[in-house]
Amino acid sequence: MPSALPVAFATSDPLDSERLLAAPLRSYPRPSRLLRPLAVRPARAARGAEALGLRTVGDLLEHVPHRHEDRREARSVADLRPGDDATVIVEVRAIGRRPLRRRGLTLVEATVADATGPIKALWWNQPWVADRLPEGATVILHGRCKKRHQLSVSDYELAEGISAGADHHSTGLVPVYPASEHITARKLRELAWGVRGAERDAVEPLPGVLRAAERLPDRPGALAAVHFPEQDSDDGCGRRRLAFDRLLLRQLALLMRRARRQSACAAVGLSGPCLDLTRSWRRRLPFQLTTDQRRAMETIAADIAQPRPMQRLLMGEVGSGKTVVALHAMLRAVEHRAQAALMAPTETLAEQHFATLQTLMPGQSVPMALLTGSTPGARRSDILGKLAGGELAMVVGTHALIEDDVEFDALAVAVVDEQHRFGVRQRQALDRKAPSGLAPHILHMTATPIPRTLALTQYGDLDVTALRALPAGRRPIRTHVASTQTERTRAYARIRDELRAGRQAFVVCPLVSESETLQARAATREYERLARTEFRDFRVVLLHGQLRPPQKQAAMSAFAAGKADVLVATSVIEVGIDVPNATVMLVEDADRYGISQLHQLRGRVGRAEHPSLCLLFGPTGSPRLQALAASDDGFQLAEVDLRLRGEGELIGTRQSGVADLDLELLERAHRWAAALLEDDPNLSAPEHALLAGVLRSAYGADALEPIPA
Repeated sequence: MPSALPVAFATSDPLDSERLLAAPLRSYPRPSRLLRPLAVRPARAARGAEALGLRTVGDLLEHVPHRHEDRREARSVADLRPGDDATVIVEVRAIGRRPLRRRGLTLVEATVADATGPIKALWWNQPWVADRLPEGATVILHGRCKKRHQLSVSDYELAEGISAGADHHSTGLVPVYPASEHITARKLRELAWGVRGAERDAVEPLPGVLRAAERLPDRPGALAAVHFPEQDSDDGCGRRRLAFDRLLLRQLALLMRRARRQSACAAVGLSGPCLDLTRSWRRRLPFQLTTDQRRAMETIAADIAQPRPMQRLLMGEVGSGKTVVALHAMLRAVEHRAQAALMAPTETLAEQHFATLQTLMPGQSVPMALLTGSTPGARRSDILGKLAGGELAMVVGTHALIEDDVEFDALAVAVVDEQHRFGVRQRQALDRKAPSGLAPHILHMTATPIPRTLALTQYGDLDVTALRALPAGRRPIRTHVASTQTERTRAYARIRDELRAGRQAFVVCPLVSESETLQARAATREYERLARTEFRDFRVVLLHGQLRPPQKQAAMSAFAAGKADVLVATSVIEVGIDVPNATVMLVEDADRYGISQLHQLRGRVGRAEHPSLCLLFGPTGSPRLQALAASDDGFQLAEVDLRLRGEGELIGTRQSGVADLDLELLERAHRWAAALLEDDPNLSAPEHALLAGVLRSAYGADALEPIPA
């Protein structure tokens, strides 16, 4: 959408479509075809709309209602029954306001009537209503009949000047807009009504052949259908078109970014058969690789053998062995006399990865180091010198790996763990660590299984490999949801039984310290309480992100070595913690976490041959907690999470009122984006000019940076 023009327009000025849609809401033009009777003051309402990011007429049209209320038929007062949601057209007989006993609240009460009889109309804490509805006025009221002769009003409008059957924003299929504390849904509706007709000037970016093949309405028609529907089918048809537009633009941006990177950058091709390093490493592994792991290793080896940079996402079930697959790729770089790096979002996770890699390479003489923000100065200088000189083959670290003074001699493979925690610029900085003119092969890892819907919308520029099978010997984890004090007492008794048997336990709390506003158990206080009460006969340690690095390392080392029995922690232990002897995971205030986070926390136990238990303290009726109790399949739980939260919320469409998206529509958009770019990689053809312009508005000028031939 073009930026708002810095001038006010005279109401009589004829405007072309671009200037009309770019006009500021505070002074939007009102040519005769747009004149509407408004109760709202446009300038005041526009200030509230700006809090939602709505500054221009075009912005307002893109703010789609999330539902519609059916007010096509007004009811008579005599027909109303308690519990009915209804619209009535009535005359105000008397109106007044009175304070309620609750301090600061006011009740406006009006006696209204139609030809069938009177009813009391109530407005809660809206004292100004009494001044706006004079006695004798005819009004349109919408609300719920609470009692036989009482209507709690949610919306109202003066009916002056509205003839029977007339088109009006308070009658018919009435849009309900996403609102905020700064502006109500009603005022947004009035603003939208005031610019009705402007949607006819919306740009139509889709090629005609695409619209015809998908049987999509034009964009002006789709906007009119969702803002001002005349029949039930209008809204669904319009939403489908707007959803398709958003998905198509997203797919175009992702696919063009992928093509741009592959065309602009070359990579070192790590081709040829496995040499002694990887062959001997695989022979010495103390476990059998799963079929998924072997297949992933082969796929990644084929990727990094190419002279273009790999961009692959490795997602796997908790405990599925992603680190082993990543290490195979890193060793392929080392045996080709190049370097490899693994970057993690936190120091705790980086330290765990470093320890895991050392455990997975017994007897291998591969120079490797750990580099984080807490690495001492002298040690850091030594590591930087060896990286730049090629003496260090592998390095594990945090954001410290991408600082300006970190130089590699020949970085060829980079592994990014929990990549969603890094921004685009941070990942680009890692690219620049390769030798001049080259880019490293990038393997992104995540322990959160991703449904196909999100894989296409969020990671459409990556190839995806999934590890579903768990290594042999992993035992199922029994999960229980608990909430009562009796259940808590039994839980502590069960944990003590496990501790006496030589096992260990996690207790996870959502907060580090007490909060006056949140009623959630704090890790520090829970640690102190448990150490002196329930687990006073055992060794209890505390771990959270605000501890100093030496303290965190000491707590984690003690627990990993079996010198501590109970680790009380925050979700800092969500990923990367591997203590096979731990058999119990207790999560406090579990309803404060998402499904995937709880599943990852649960995955910290059940990592050996011992039966394990996960105890989730929270509301027993919570759908999320019940889903976790019913399934330990991370991919299945990801689909459940998607259904509970809705695709629209997760991929950013619900904020604009676009309905939840189905996979079929997404895949159609993906196929069309691929087809359009196959014929016109830069969208530079004249027939794609409008589509390119909308893509630029949505994703910035960088989205259309030319793809090198």
